[in-house]
Formats: sequence, structure tokens, C-alpha cells
Amino acid sequence: MRKIYYLASCDTCRKIIKSLPSTANLEFHDIRQNPITIAELEFMHQLKNIMLTEDDYKKYILEHYTFLSRPVVILENEIFIGNSQPNILKLQKALSDE
Repeated sequence: MRKIYYLASCDTCRKIIKSLPSTANLEFHDIRQNPITIAELEFMHQLKNIMLTEDDYKKYILEHYTFLSRPVVILENEIFIGNSQPNILKLQKALSDE
């Protein structure tokens, strides 16, 4: 799976997407137009655990799409969450190393 979960109306998400290599070959998933499913959340949870219970995690993201730190990029078995500079640099490096 090579997928980016983002909010199309988010300037930061658009800026990050624009900074990624054009060869990234990512599937784009706008979380406002196409809400995240429970199966997708469970897959993300397996890749990166956070300090919430699984039920909390599902509840907040399914009810409040803005709770999800954006963007979320999945590259096979690696997940990149959020828009911090170190995270974006790791993502860009992972995409350019392919």
C-alpha cells in the first residue's frame, strides 16, 4: 500500500504534497470526501501505536476527521504521520531512495 491521507482544504497538506517527488506513485485519500474506515484505522494502529486506547483512537478519528494529524502517508509497512519538518524530511528521503 502506498497511500496519503490528507485534507484537500488544508494548506499544509497541499504544500507537503507539492514537495513530494512526482514519482512517488501514491494513492490520494481526502479524509473529508471519503471518511476513513475502521479497517484503515486498524491498519494504521498496527503501524504506529499512540497513547490512546484503541477505542479512543477509533472514536476520535471516525467522529472528528480533524483529530487525525495530517497528512498520513503509508509506504508499504512504514507510516509517516503529521507535518513536522523532521517527519516530512524522512518521508522525502524514503521516497527518493526508491
